[in-house]
Amino acid sequence: MKFEKSCGVIVFTRINGQIKYVIEQSINGHYGFPKGHVEQGETETETALREVYEEVGLKPILTKGFRETVEYYIPSVNVQKTVVYFLGEYNNQQIIPQKEELLKADLYTFEDAKQLFTHQNNIDLLIKANEFLSK
Repeated sequence: MKFEKSCGVIVFTRINGQIKYVIEQSINGHYGFPKGHVEQGETETETALREVYEEVGLKPILTKGFRETVEYYIPSVNVQKTVVYFLGEYNNQQIIPQKEELLKADLYTFEDAKQLFTHQNNIDLLIKANEFLSK
């Protein structure tokens, strides 16, 4: 079995007092958060911020105190995957989806984003992020 580690960011902004999350749709149709593989010599946060910029063109500011880890197995390629997520806010920037990897990336409310996800771990992450921001 192969082990892989990725890092990503649950990116959000506030519009008229309402929190909206950046959700991307990959070319295989699944919805999720920006994330990608850790490159040699990178820290978790460096990877997460690089991936957000590459995938959606944003430079969020990471929120202190939020770090969640998700682990899952991908049987088709015999990979055990660990993904570390941070929470990050951006303002006054345009979402620019990476055409090679994404069908689209857009802003969604908590309720709308929750309906898009097919993987439970994304729903759980969204709930944790929303609860964290509601404190």
